[in-house]
Amino acid sequence: MIFDSLIFSIVSIIQMVISIYTWIIIITALLSWVNPDPYNPIVQILYKLSAPAYELVRKIPTRIGSIDLAPLIIVLALQFISIFLGKLVGSLL
Repeated sequence: MIFDSLIFSIVSIIQMVISIYTWIIIITALLSWVNPDPYNPIVQILYKLSAPAYELVRKIPTRIGSIDLAPLIIVLALQFISIFLGKLVGSLL
């Protein structure tokens, strides 16, 4: 019973982190449309946080013409992981 609560809590925290990271990716993608000040500390933090995910996805071709699908691929992958974890814990408990 305590072990189940611990696992559920850990997965809930992981899902929350995935949700926050999804928003970071979305905000970074929106910022790329407006060309913000690169010296702004918030913009620098967002770019540094999103860079590892973009580096993973950039290994595959993600451009269709001038449209970059990398943020969409990252968000879909994050949502898949979140749903998978939720269903996995739900089936175990």
